[in-house]
Amino acid sequence: MALIVQKYGGTSVGSVERIQHVADKVIAARKQGHDVVVVVSAMSGETNRLVALAKSITDPPNPREYDVLLSTGEQVTISLLSIALISKGYPARSYTGGQVHILTDDVHTKARILDIDDKKMHDDLKEGRVVVVAGFQGVDEKGNITTLGRGGSDTTAVALAAALKADECQIYTDVDGVYTTDPRIVPHARRLNTVSFEEMLEMASLGSKVLQIRSVEFASKYNVPLRVLSSFEDGPGTLIAPEDKTMEKALISGIAFNRDEAKLTILGVPDKPGIAYHILGPIADANIEVDMIVQNVGAENATTDFTFTVHRNDYQKSLDILGKVKTDVGAREVKGDDNITKISIVGVGMRSHAGIASKMFKALAEEGINIQMISTSEIKVSVVVDEKYLELGVRVLHSTFELEKEPIAA
Repeated sequence: MALIVQKYGGTSVGSVERIQHVADKVIAARKQGHDVVVVVSAMSGETNRLVALAKSITDPPNPREYDVLLSTGEQVTISLLSIALISKGYPARSYTGGQVHILTDDVHTKARILDIDDKKMHDDLKEGRVVVVAGFQGVDEKGNITTLGRGGSDTTAVALAAALKADECQIYTDVDGVYTTDPRIVPHARRLNTVSFEEMLEMASLGSKVLQIRSVEFASKYNVPLRVLSSFEDGPGTLIAPEDKTMEKALISGIAFNRDEAKLTILGVPDKPGIAYHILGPIADANIEVDMIVQNVGAENATTDFTFTVHRNDYQKSLDILGKVKTDVGAREVKGDDNITKISIVGVGMRSHAGIASKMFKALAEEGINIQMISTSEIKVSVVVDEKYLELGVRVLHSTFELEKEPIAA
């Protein structure tokens, strides 16, 4: 008998009919002899409704009370799913994050899980019950309700799987697995049977929206096998697990992209020690995350140009900060561009094969796509290009690396 943690997102529990369908999927796992713990999100659209209610009173609302409000969405879902399971003859018990004591830090709206008390859940499982837990939420040491941020139910599920030493954590969503790239851009994109934690971390950080990156980090840290499955159709999904010899032997596993990028350049900066700190320090102080960074080698007049990317939502704020930095450091000019996109190729196969980056650059060049910035790691190459070339670039690279073909098995 295996212990499985299943997580169902908002669209999967978006109506009473869909909740009944989820109950049937849980029952199917029980009939196979498995113990099941279920983590659910709020019904589709409910969190947005609660956000709008709070902000209609004041914006921003008090963080503590905001978390109290947002956590109620999942409470509705856990009770309805438990009612559905019980009505179908399968004992179930629902718990809020606080009731199973998912202990978090005290950072409201984006708390991090510190510890989980698994005793109640193990006791229920021994009694033959399905345990239904509210995702996205916990409590701090003072008993205040906290929430984990958007997509936090994925993290709840993985954390519970780690605490319970589950055999697998199954993430049910509206897609049937992880694809080589977005099928809306490349219709013949292929569903991957397996992906390593490392590859999935890169894909999640580079724009793939299938899983929240914190959940993949948690799974990797505690070695919890993850499987992405469809809530609406049967299939094997995609297994995300430690890299091993049985993994598919592809050079490139997938192509990720991120439309939410903006680029800023400060020109004519004095080329001297500490200049990067003088530029990026004020950006960091404003809680703005910097992604790619390029600094040209100083040549004329002992000056250099410094370019970096940020999330598009932080573009104007970053421009304003650089305007002040320009005066402080004696730079010549500040430029910005919020019509860029980042395209990345990801694959553990890159480690043992040379020439992957040059193949990527050649393919883009042949389509007249200019590369503005480049960033590499052991298993990824990212480029920044003009946003208008996003779909063309993704399609060209998907074809160049023949991602539509099944890789050779080990």
